[in-house]
Amino acid sequence: MTPPAPVALITGSARRIGAAIAGHLHQAGYNIVLHANRSSDELQQAAFAFELARPGSVLALQADLRQADALADLVEQAAAHFGRLDALVNNASNFFATPLGQITAEAIDDLYAVNARAPLLLGQAAAPHLRRSHGSIVNLTDLHGSQPMRDHPAYCMAKAALEMVTRSLALELAPKVRVNAVAPGAILWPESGKDDFAREALLARTPLARIGTVEEIAEAVRWLIADAGFVTGHTLRLDGGRTLS
Repeated sequence: MTPPAPVALITGSARRIGAAIAGHLHQAGYNIVLHANRSSDELQQAAFAFELARPGSVLALQADLRQADALADLVEQAAAHFGRLDALVNNASNFFATPLGQITAEAIDDLYAVNARAPLLLGQAAAPHLRRSHGSIVNLTDLHGSQPMRDHPAYCMAKAALEMVTRSLALELAPKVRVNAVAPGAILWPESGKDDFAREALLARTPLARIGTVEEIAEAVRWLIADAGFVTGHTLRLDGGRTLS
């Protein structure tokens, strides 16, 4: 009898890095729960492509991760649909500048809710299912969770909190569930906020002299989920050596 396919829930998986992670895990044999907030067209297109490639292998869900009462339901829908949950990938993020002197409580709350609070509450909701499957959580954090970026203190604070969420959940959920993070360097440029000069300056500080690829991030996530059996509480920095300088 063929064992059931493992199931991965990936937040923010309709576009960019999240879509690459979803596609990579799907090709590796996972059933995929796609999630988006506003990217409904991309979400449905991705779900259609996965379903065409392997019928019955995908569920598409929409939820605003800033709404705390929607998070447990997101996990329960995923687990109920496939009868199990093996991996949670907290990829969804929001990103915008908060220059000192212009910071508002609303901006802090918005960044913190998506980048830190939602991963913690989703991990809590997923914990019973992941314990049963001896599953894994991978959080997508940022190099700027440990190294500040000018004009982005609220974002950096939220990503720093996500690094502590990773370590805390690794401690709380061991030994049955492993929890790790990936901190990408330059992979895809933000859709706003980086001019050409800033991009060139960043590459000049990167020893490998290139940006990374979404495929490299996706493979790192797959490895942490499936193959890194003695790794937990770790943040893997995929930065081309940028933090060396």
